[in-house]
Amino acid sequence: MKLSKLGQVWWLAVLSCLVALSLGGTAQAASDQSLAQVKAKGTLVMGTSPNYPPYEFQINAHGKSKIVGMDVEIGKQIAKDLGVKLVVKKLSFDSLLPALTTGKVDMILSGMSPTPARRKNVDFTNIYYTEGEAILINRTDQAKYRTKQSLAGQKVAAETGTLQYNLIKQQMPASKLTGMSSAANLILALKTHKVAAVVKGTASATAYAKNDPSLMAIDGHFKTSSAQAGNAIALKKGSTSLKVAINQSLTKIKAHHWIQKRYLKTAGKYLKVNTADTSMWHYRDYFAKGLEYTLLIAIVGIIGGSLLGMLLALLRFNAVRPLRWLATGYVEFVRGTPLMVQIMFVYFGIGMLVDVSALVAGMIAIVLNSGAYLSEIIRGGIQAVDTGQTEAAASLGLSKGATMRYVVLPQTLKIIWPSLGNQFINLIKDTSMVSIIGVTELIYQLGIVQADTYRGVAPIGIAMVIYFIICWILTRLLRYYENRLNRGHTHQLG
Repeated sequence: MKLSKLGQVWWLAVLSCLVALSLGGTAQAASDQSLAQVKAKGTLVMGTSPNYPPYEFQINAHGKSKIVGMDVEIGKQIAKDLGVKLVVKKLSFDSLLPALTTGKVDMILSGMSPTPARRKNVDFTNIYYTEGEAILINRTDQAKYRTKQSLAGQKVAAETGTLQYNLIKQQMPASKLTGMSSAANLILALKTHKVAAVVKGTASATAYAKNDPSLMAIDGHFKTSSAQAGNAIALKKGSTSLKVAINQSLTKIKAHHWIQKRYLKTAGKYLKVNTADTSMWHYRDYFAKGLEYTLLIAIVGIIGGSLLGMLLALLRFNAVRPLRWLATGYVEFVRGTPLMVQIMFVYFGIGMLVDVSALVAGMIAIVLNSGAYLSEIIRGGIQAVDTGQTEAAASLGLSKGATMRYVVLPQTLKIIWPSLGNQFINLIKDTSMVSIIGVTELIYQLGIVQADTYRGVAPIGIAMVIYFIICWILTRLLRYYENRLNRGHTHQLG
């Protein structure tokens, strides 16, 4: 076919664009260092939420917590093929994508579906496992709930941010959708009849039903695309070379059928071992480790928060206006934002500039938060000291610094002591927030025990008792020193 000159020019322009795009893609691929970076550091960091058996869950092996499951086995094979060591990082499911985009993990291997919404923010490998969706119900309700249609008007739950949550919203509009943050909470809500059903992947639902005779799984008959029904590994945008290498490993795994022949069978063995002894005493090491981290974070928060609070309170009385404004703005900002958001900002936001562990990030966030609240308590105490005290000190020739140190602050401490004690107790309970970024404090360990034992209420009861004992001991210590302060003040008056 002959082309006019205008047509020839048009086609030349199109060909030039295609060549430019091809060269651009080649240059982009050449500039991608994702695989080289993983090999250079010698580790492949896998982000996962270990409360989703048989994909990933934790067991107590020889007194130590261990993450196992089908996805972990896949991760080990990928790391082996890359010639590096696999490092598994525990996070809540909602924190996995922020951890990936901020470089805290190299990949997400946690039963994640490559939905269109997620593809906008991260890259996905080829699908490595495909399954349907099942509905978990209480066995006593099997006559009432046989299909998803029979759950019309009933509360149906799923983990927030998951494919199952969206499927309930889209394909069960007559049901009352309930979202929860963890699999353990979902099962607890189901067993206590707070919800009528829970939607989970077939493999996970079957695992729960096999290990808990009070539950049963029914086919959900949900309509899903091949992408939605499948699970893939999430990678940071532009990680082309790493994705190609991982896809090669996945191709080998699927060619040998290792998921069905090895990985699921291994996960099943771990599940049987995991439920051999579900007594709370068997999991005492979990609670002990959680208590250790809780106390560590609380002590750092109390000491660091008190020092920061004192500094902020003194700045509020400073003659230099910009310093007063800075301290006031900080206090107002911190008090006006949730602690959970602050923890995530420190870990994922500041963590992009400085690589800090989840534990350190949690402690920093607790100190920054408690410092703002303690500063207001201290400031109020300073203002409550009679102005005649400072006038008397000035008449004796004491400087402002000496007056604050020897006259005002000692009286302030006595005035604010009850409020300080209350804030310290609240701080201990606030440490539970750091579980959102994977710090293995008491609440995080509580969730693991729930997932491991398929028991919901007993672990909660143990955690409540532990928190009560800590707060009771702290209350008694604070009351003891409060009495000493009062006696000292009485002696001075005498």
